[in-house]
This record gives sequence, C-alpha cells and structure tokens, in this order.
Amino acid sequence: MSTALTKTVDVSALTKRDTVISILIIGLLFFIFGFVSWINAILIPYFKIACELTNFESYLVAFAFYISYLVMSVPSSFLLKKIGFKKGIMVGFWVMAAGAFIFLPAALARTYEIFLIGLFTIGTGLSILQTAANPYITVLGPKESAAQRISIMGICNKGAGILAPLLFAAVILKATDTELFNAIGSMTEVEKNAALDELIRRVIVPYACVGTVLIGLGLMVRFSPLPEINTEKESAELASANLGKKNIFHFPYLILGAVAIFLHVGTQVIAIDTIIGYANSMQISLLEAKVFPSYTLFATICGYILGIIFIPRYVSQVTVLKLCTLMGLLFTLMIIFASGQVTFLGHTADISIWFIVLLGLANSMVWAGIWPLALDGLGRYTKLGASVLIMGLCGNAILPLFYGSMADAYDVRTAYWVLFPCYLYLIFYAFYGHRIKRWTL
Repeated sequence: MSTALTKTVDVSALTKRDTVISILIIGLLFFIFGFVSWINAILIPYFKIACELTNFESYLVAFAFYISYLVMSVPSSFLLKKIGFKKGIMVGFWVMAAGAFIFLPAALARTYEIFLIGLFTIGTGLSILQTAANPYITVLGPKESAAQRISIMGICNKGAGILAPLLFAAVILKATDTELFNAIGSMTEVEKNAALDELIRRVIVPYACVGTVLIGLGLMVRFSPLPEINTEKESAELASANLGKKNIFHFPYLILGAVAIFLHVGTQVIAIDTIIGYANSMQISLLEAKVFPSYTLFATICGYILGIIFIPRYVSQVTVLKLCTLMGLLFTLMIIFASGQVTFLGHTADISIWFIVLLGLANSMVWAGIWPLALDGLGRYTKLGASVLIMGLCGNAILPLFYGSMADAYDVRTAYWVLFPCYLYLIFYAFYGHRIKRWTL
C-alpha cells in the first residue's frame, strides 16, 4: 500500500492520548535498537576468542553492523515514503529477524565471515527502523522540547543496552570459562577446535529466540494504533524560506549535522565496545569486565534523566549540547593522562577506565541535541534529511576500526586519541556549525 492510499495526519491534529501512545510504541522501538545494538559490546571479545581474531578483526563486528546504515539509509527513506511508517517498521523487524537466523549456520560452521553477513543484515533492518523512528519522535511535538522526547527514547535504548550484555553473557558464558580461556594456548589443535566450536555454538539458541521475537514485533507494530504522521506538509512561511532549495545539500547545517552524528556515534560505540578490552589489559577477566559497558550506559541514562528534568524549562538543548561536547573532550584527555590504581564498585583498576565510563554522561545529550538542530526547517525534505543523518551512524562502523588499528600498532590506551578530533568537531557544531544556513558568506 503506498502512502497515497494510507491516511496520514498532521502532528498538530493528534490528541494527547494519540501522542502518548505513539511515544510508547516508538519507545519500544528504541528499546529494541538498544538491545540488539549493544550486544556487540560482548560479541567483540567473545568472537575475538572463539574465532581467534586480532583487535582489528574483532572490531569488524561493529563495522559490519553499522556500515549498513551508510548503504541502506537513503533506500530506507524511499521505502518509507512508498509504504509508510508502520509497514516500513514491520519490514525492518523482519529483516533483522533474517539476520538473527543467519547466526545459526555461522555458529555451526564457526565461520566469522557468515557472522559478519548476519550482523550486516541485522544492521540493515535497524537502518529502516532508525530512519522511521528518529524523525517521527523529533516532529512529535514542539521542537523546543525535542531533546526531551529524544532523551526518553534514549533511556529506553540505553536501558536495553545495560540489560543486553549482561543477559547475553549470562546465557553464553559459564563460570568455568576463565579456566578455558587460559588453557586454550596449551591445547592441541584438535582440542582447541573442539573447545572453540562448543563455545561459539552457544549463540544458536539466543539468536533463534531473538529472530522469532522480532517477527512477532513486526506484526504487532503493523497492527498497532501508531498514526502515520504527515512530514511532507510545509507552512507558508517555511515554503517561502525553502523556495529555490532543490535538494538537501542546500541545508549546510544538515550536512554538517550528519558529520557530527558520524563522529558522535563513533565516540559512543568506542566508549562502550572497547571498555571490556581495556579492562582486560589491566588483567581484569572477561567475566568481571562484562559489567563495564553497563556502567557506561548507566552514566548515559543519568544524563538523559537530567535532560528530561532541565530541558527546556531551565536550560536550552543547545546549551546542554555545548556542555556535553566540552565534557567529552575533557574526559578523553583524562583517559589518556590520568593514572593510579583505585578500587570502586568492587573493581580494582586504573582510574582512567572510570573516565571511559563518564564518557557515557558526556555523550548522553549529543544525539538529542543534534537531531532537532539538523532537521529544523527541512519541511518536505525531512524524511530524506533524516536518512542522511542516519547514514552518519556508519561512524559506529569506521571509528572503532581506527581504534582497533591504533591499539594493534601502539596500545589500547594510546588508541583513545582517536576520540580527541571527534570532540573538537562536535564542539564546533554545537557552538557554530548548526547556525550555518549558507555555504558561502
């Protein structure tokens, strides 16, 4: 069914009940985003052991998953334009389910390349869902409180992210695995292959369950009361302002915002997906280190809660964006230069690891700050503009590879220098870039 035959409504026509129901449904989507995405934090060290990978090779998990956003975001916008939000979301869930089922033959064969195909397929489904959900929640109310709504979505996303690595680790890891990991180097080739085959096949049951659940969620959303919002309508004032603008490249603040998204999500995934490896470098075992991504995500949730409380009543979303980008730069320098053993929350580690955790707080309101600024005034270009921003999510694929390459060449701590130029650009966008309306002065 094309959108021509699908009833759409203007956002101003929605009742309070309609808006609340829509926020709840989109919140469910963000929970799924988080659950599926942040499992990568445990998959990276898990595949590194089971498939005998280097640091660089292990971060191909993030690359395969997130590069799909670069490839599929614009096609996703055309798909949504043709079949609408609800059917598009259903398709996204089903594509993700297909990716989850690809894990089954990959585990049986212990073939890393097939796992990467499965991850790319899951990412493709997520790119469809993200292209639908992010502009939807952005326009679902006043633009001044968009960061507040996105913060609520962020809590759903990161809350799932806290649960995902812990639940996944509980399913696939055993109390005796530390001895197994230590003994692998002394095993014969036959013994090692048998042990690693058993290890990797533990993903079969959880991913079969995930695939089945995703199929059901697609059907549930398709027949839910989620309204089709009209994002094509422009006010007379907006139509006049956009007169003569033939494509999205006539909106510099959007393109600069996509670059900001690229760098922001890269810094976020590095903070979460590398912290287990960094803990391992301090002789903290995988079974103990598995909780550190959850600490980082908890710090992010704390930032979201503060955003919900203070935006826009006490402080503007732009001011919060400026503050968060400055904190990110400061915490990056502390990761690199701060040192000294501390015991906190039952862990004895170098103090620098807790500044990686604090990056969760610094990153919390960056996404929520960029989206309303980058989509402001796009009118009929909103869906396509959103797809360009979603393309920026490929930063999750590319920046961890830079980190992994630097970690192999130098060490896992020095590799955090990759974050420094990212935060410099984010500071530029927060203070100046979002106000650029023309490419020429």
